[in-house]
Amino acid sequence: MKFVVSSTELVSHLQAISRVINPKNTLPILDNFLFDLQDNELTITASDLDSTLITSLIIDNSQGGGKIAIEAKRLTDILKEFPEQPLTFDINMENMAVDILSENGKFSVVGQDGDDFPRLSELKEELAHTVLIGASVLLRGINKSVFATADDELRPVMNGVFFQTTPEHTSFVASDSHKLVRYRRYDIKSNDEASFILPKKPALLLKNILAKESDDVKIQFDGKNAFFELTNYKLVCRLIEGQYPAYETVIPTSSPNKMIVDRLDFYNSLKRVSVFSNQASNLIKLKMDGNQLLVSAQDIDFSISAYERINCEYNTDEMEIGFKSSFLIQIVDNLPASDIALEMADPSRATLLLPVDKEDDNEDIMMLLMPMMIHG
Repeated sequence: MKFVVSSTELVSHLQAISRVINPKNTLPILDNFLFDLQDNELTITASDLDSTLITSLIIDNSQGGGKIAIEAKRLTDILKEFPEQPLTFDINMENMAVDILSENGKFSVVGQDGDDFPRLSELKEELAHTVLIGASVLLRGINKSVFATADDELRPVMNGVFFQTTPEHTSFVASDSHKLVRYRRYDIKSNDEASFILPKKPALLLKNILAKESDDVKIQFDGKNAFFELTNYKLVCRLIEGQYPAYETVIPTSSPNKMIVDRLDFYNSLKRVSVFSNQASNLIKLKMDGNQLLVSAQDIDFSISAYERINCEYNTDEMEIGFKSSFLIQIVDNLPASDIALEMADPSRATLLLPVDKEDDNEDIMMLLMPMMIHG
């Protein structure tokens, strides 16, 4: 088997799929890329068993075909040092010897039998659902939700993004029980209601490859696996099995205390003042009175404190509420608006954080944060 390929094109594809490879694989074959050349199309696969990323390139100059597994790290380390040039891969399928010929040299490695590479999972057609979604919409949904996923061994359903499609809308939901994000699109619908829980790792893998995609993404899923088909990539992943919590029940229906504040001013103030919060509790306090917001934090153990005043719109009774500063900063950072609203019932109940102006009439973004008790 022999083929010629552009060094820069090949390494960009390899680097994109190499993120799936686990540094501590249980199967040694998973430390390799699977190269499969058929009819001038080169398909390259990387996997950790739970997630598999596949990419394809059209090869103009090739002879023969077949499958071979080549050590991923060594190959990537070699290729990324080349300037743009054609590289010839000359592979002996009998002894798995791989010669990579450049303009000025030859690099020889030994591959493994491609048939030892794990087979792809298959969808159960009778249980499968299909959704078409724009790449930019899918990327935005993942971006706005994946940061709120949990890392909880006891409740694995919280460790992924809940994807739910209905005849009215499609939602991306993530929560770690302290914060919750719901990103909803009204321009993406399906004939029936279906859902799955996408684990964090494949969500982050998708995030990396969707940025360069412009076409629609075809999503197919059953109760155990999901297939994401892009122009030059395909992601197959094992889903988190189980029932996602009834998240709608924790969203307050009435929050009479409403504050509107400039998002960037608020974000920068939180970043500065949070440096002075207690390292264990990470508590930051917000006190609203009239059109003034007081952001404060202190660490009694080290006798340090800080506060800042910023302008806001707030027309109900004076109120003070506390939050874990790192969670609040994350949420404010991910709200896409120049002004944001905090809707509160009282200092002990969940607070809603919403963009004041929508960037897109078809989207609805709601973020929720549980407050912390303020002592003293």
